[in-house]
Amino acid sequence: MIRLARRLTGTTTVCVALGAALAACGTAQAPHPGPPAPTRPSSSATPPPTLVPGPGGAAPVFMNGPRTLGKTVAFTFDADMTADQGPRAAAGEHFDNPALIATLRRLKVPATIFMTGRWADQYPDQARSLGRDPQFEVANHSYSHYAFTGDCYGLPTVAAANMKSDVERAYAALLRAGVPHPMPYFRFPGGCYDKQALRAVGTLGVTAVQWDVVSGDAFATDADAVTQQVLDGVKPGSVVVMHCTRSAAPTTEQVVRTVVPELRKRGYRFVKVSELIGETPGHR
Repeated sequence: MIRLARRLTGTTTVCVALGAALAACGTAQAPHPGPPAPTRPSSSATPPPTLVPGPGGAAPVFMNGPRTLGKTVAFTFDADMTADQGPRAAAGEHFDNPALIATLRRLKVPATIFMTGRWADQYPDQARSLGRDPQFEVANHSYSHYAFTGDCYGLPTVAAANMKSDVERAYAALLRAGVPHPMPYFRFPGGCYDKQALRAVGTLGVTAVQWDVVSGDAFATDADAVTQQVLDGVKPGSVVVMHCTRSAAPTTEQVVRTVVPELRKRGYRFVKVSELIGETPGHR
């Protein structure tokens, strides 16, 4: 089942479908606020590159890197888990994908992992391993995978007053799990945002990271179709969105095993999102 992008104008709401089925995983209860995160979540010696904020301090939005600086592509993987999926995990449902991470390591493919705080709470050992591996960078995907706008494919929503604290709570979960330097990048659940959401998270100094290639791996069972969609979509500077949750994206590891050698054959070099942002005019 391939999910394609759609855009809404007028209210500047942008929604990209990553699967309406996630709506069934949560409730409309707003997440509890958590301890604040630093303005720049990464405390590494050299701050990661970010884009300059928009009007009124709104978070800037990054979709892809420059098209003219060589054949680079960034693979990103969303580690999704909603606030109330603990019982399902306890019953044996797998929201992680160790085989995928092992394949990325074996193929030496750097990647950016957008992790929900709830996922980090469920799999702290894996979160810590990813966060301490220089092949990867870990960024924020909210705490509960609740939408930051209405009409986001049925996802329960975060109240405007709780948007900032939800992102802070996610950073706190990443740090608690042992991710030493979570990146100052945020991916909106479902890819849905509007001006209000950008202003809310902009106070944290994050760059909102979207994508220009929808892999279609969410809930897909046809690995060949997902593979073809990625290969057809990648251009120099592309950001590809995929998932590292076995239950919601069972074909992704197989797709990576096929796509990586083919893209390398075409001359592409794999990079993290931070490298693409660092090559983008207007970064700081």
